[in-house]
Amino acid sequence: MQRRIVSLWFPRLAAERSLRARPVDAPFALTLFDRNSERIHDLSPQAEEAGLQRGMTLVHARSFCPGLLTRPADPVADQRFLRLLARWATRYCPWVGLDGNDGLFLDITGSAHLMGGEEALCDDIRARLARSGLTARLGLADTPGTAWALSRFAEGIAPSGEALARIGPLPLAALRLTDQTCTSLERLGIATVSELHNIPRATVARRYDRNVLHRLDQALGHSPEQISPLRDEQTFSVRITLPDPIGLLDDVMAASRRLIDHLCTRLDTMQKGARSLRLTFRRVDQEDRSVELKLARPMRDAERILTLFERGVSGVDAGYGIDMIRLEALEVEPLGMRQLDRAEGREKDSIADLITQLGNRVGLENILRFQPVESHIPEHSFKLVPAAVSHPAESWPHSRTRPLRLFAPEPISGSPAGAGLEPPPRFRWRGRALTTSRAEGPERITPAWWEDNDSWAHGLRDYWRVATCQGQNLWLFHTPQNPAWFVQGEFG
Repeated sequence: MQRRIVSLWFPRLAAERSLRARPVDAPFALTLFDRNSERIHDLSPQAEEAGLQRGMTLVHARSFCPGLLTRPADPVADQRFLRLLARWATRYCPWVGLDGNDGLFLDITGSAHLMGGEEALCDDIRARLARSGLTARLGLADTPGTAWALSRFAEGIAPSGEALARIGPLPLAALRLTDQTCTSLERLGIATVSELHNIPRATVARRYDRNVLHRLDQALGHSPEQISPLRDEQTFSVRITLPDPIGLLDDVMAASRRLIDHLCTRLDTMQKGARSLRLTFRRVDQEDRSVELKLARPMRDAERILTLFERGVSGVDAGYGIDMIRLEALEVEPLGMRQLDRAEGREKDSIADLITQLGNRVGLENILRFQPVESHIPEHSFKLVPAAVSHPAESWPHSRTRPLRLFAPEPISGSPAGAGLEPPPRFRWRGRALTTSRAEGPERITPAWWEDNDSWAHGLRDYWRVATCQGQNLWLFHTPQNPAWFVQGEFG
């Protein structure tokens, strides 16, 4: 079966998308800041009739057309709209791909007869788009290259096997060549596709890069060109429309339970868990109220999600009543099957729920946990990471006991500096007089020579665990190079 491709081009996609939302009966243009000035990004037919062109500065455009109405362009929204058009185009064939920022490719091989033939299919596309306020130009041929050329330069249908006959008279730009390449070829007297085709290939290959012949071969079907179909973006959202408005918390929670049950069933089917959820309540006055829930770990347990939502839902102002509720899983992650004993499962779930409840008040990124780091330097032997995106360490790799509290080194007073290599029998720290009752050590730690750390500028340290008669259990160290004693931690 001969392959057949439709190129669907929207020459005014951005402007017509904006006008569909807010129509105006005047010359209209979208502007975009480019090259240090506000320039015309797209415009309506009335603006084109007034002599305006894309790329003109806005000041220049207003001198031609003082009554020009403008809005800022939104390229992101334009691309989103183009993807919606691609989904709509699947009514004609299952294989639809994007063509730049303003076009689509449709592989209608074997499906044109369902619409009554190729001409009927193209007429139906034009009519439906025209009713939606969109201008479209179509080209239909055996290859994407020829279809693209027809949609831009000679709208119509190229019968199978007649690609060169249809695009031969067209300018070189119809081959999707750069302006610089087209200008260079035109200076040699080569202005059309057929003239380029008649030149010996070796001559073209010597003077230009391979893209020139590659584009010609793609258009004529001598070189394959694939269409990358759009992947369906998987969304997890459900909603319920209520016959009568509701406002009581019990009623709202009952409706939310149905949505959460349904969504969790879908998540379970796809072996995924939600990390972020949003409940949206539409009131009868058309105002929306939303409650977001960020979870400490992927979850698809309906009962627990409902419980975590309860506090946020209770604070929603129902106004004169809620007539629609929508639940969306904003972030999902893979979540396979787990086999845990009941005690272990309850313990992990309760900690995750606590992190979730606190995180939705102060922010999940503000709830931190300690994680071990492979370093012999006490200050570098741990790090703080968000608890929601990490797992607790099963064990700390250090073979020696470390203080429960670790702080910056604080010098002690009340004893001669470097008086002996053992901890002083009496010293003052934080304004208190302390007496040593027992000391264990030393543990010598040398600095990491590959790290630039000012706190270790005095060189190696000899650490001691010192118990005082006053009941404090401290971690002291001595610096032999520059004799002095410091306290860096306190055991529990």
